[in-house]
Amino acid sequence: MADTDDAEFPARGWHAIDAALHLFYPGVEPKHYGSALPWRFGGRDPLDGVSVYPRADHWHFVTYGLSELYDKETDDPAVSGWGFEFTFRLARDDDGTGPPNWALNFLQNLARYVVESGNTFEPGHRLDLNGPICLADPSTAIRGVTFVTDPELGEIDTPHGRLRFLQVVGLTLPEYAAAEQWDVDRLLEVLGPHMPLFTTDIGRGNLVDDPAIAAAIAEGAAREGSSTGTLYVATVSAQITAGRTTVTFGANAVERIARLLVGRLPFGRGLLVSGPDAAIGFLTGDQLSIADRGSGLVEIELPPALLTEFVAVLRPAAGAYDLPGASELAVQVVKSQIRGADGSVVAEVG
Repeated sequence: MADTDDAEFPARGWHAIDAALHLFYPGVEPKHYGSALPWRFGGRDPLDGVSVYPRADHWHFVTYGLSELYDKETDDPAVSGWGFEFTFRLARDDDGTGPPNWALNFLQNLARYVVESGNTFEPGHRLDLNGPICLADPSTAIRGVTFVTDPELGEIDTPHGRLRFLQVVGLTLPEYAAAEQWDVDRLLEVLGPHMPLFTTDIGRGNLVDDPAIAAAIAEGAAREGSSTGTLYVATVSAQITAGRTTVTFGANAVERIARLLVGRLPFGRGLLVSGPDAAIGFLTGDQLSIADRGSGLVEIELPPALLTEFVAVLRPAAGAYDLPGASELAVQVVKSQIRGADGSVVAEVG
């Protein structure tokens, strides 16, 4: 990104964001990083720029480019562009250096995912980064993110519609698992006192290692169950042959599936495990029932006793597993490959 401190942008959407920030940061001149070749001019950067405001203990990043900065182009007059701009609060020290480049690149990559996939984010959504949030510091425990409405900036109206300042919040993998097992909002209520303004600190450890936090999560999950109704995985299928159904999962996903089944079905909630070509919907029932709904979807009702057997075989070890209580249902776990940022296989599970 090019440094464009003195640039002026005659754009009503851009100026609306600036006005909101100037109200909160009166007299503060941010460090602004503009894209050398933005998306709208045929480049690869969806963000036209990122402004960074210095705080005593953190950097406050704000993006420009996911809302409509210049002209109204989308059909919905009530929403500006994708409906949000990212913010990101990153813990800083007093070493005198500016905001790190990796955070600017991270926000560009996150925005690129939105515009290329068409998948938007909202408060409470989660994203497994499949690696460290900062590639220059592979030792960091922050390897997933969730999203909240920026606790200070909130939402604003612009000439092109409303937009939310959507803050990216870094999580460790155990915290990410706790969010799946329970509920993101409830988890952040517990973690909040240890994460002022939900600032991401890439040098911290797992907050769930704190016994009091771990106990609060366990109690909450046991009391309320999981709010995660859909789980996307790389490998899932169900083959029905001669009255016998074999469900197949990748080894790297089975423990997550097990946790969610325990957090959903006993509470009367279903779980959809969805993959690239197939999906299995799990429901609770009085007896085992399997139905092919077409279009790659199979629904399976599991009674409580069979749920216990089913969850017991969901371990990251490749193999075929029968269920003592149901000869018509079996589980196959296959090895999973973990790939690095360059697409190469860096590990195998199972």
